[in-house]
Amino acid sequence: MDALDGNAIAGALYAHFGTDLTAASGRCRHCGTRAQIAELAVYARAPGVVVRCRACGGVVIVVVEIRGASRVELTHFELA
Repeated sequence: MDALDGNAIAGALYAHFGTDLTAASGRCRHCGTRAQIAELAVYARAPGVVVRCRACGGVVIVVVEIRGASRVELTHFELA
């Protein structure tokens, strides 16, 4: 499966946070790699969207839509 870049979740992040976060930097809590959200690997062919660190492949962000509202889980990506 081919990965998209982090820009693929720009709309969901904007809907959830009210601002464009694709240029925001953060750190993968699995391996410590720093990256912008736009540089992460996005896999959108699932019930939700899975975002992985390009360095270690760890899941850092999960985006799902529940009853018309976006839910974003950032437990493993620490925004800087």
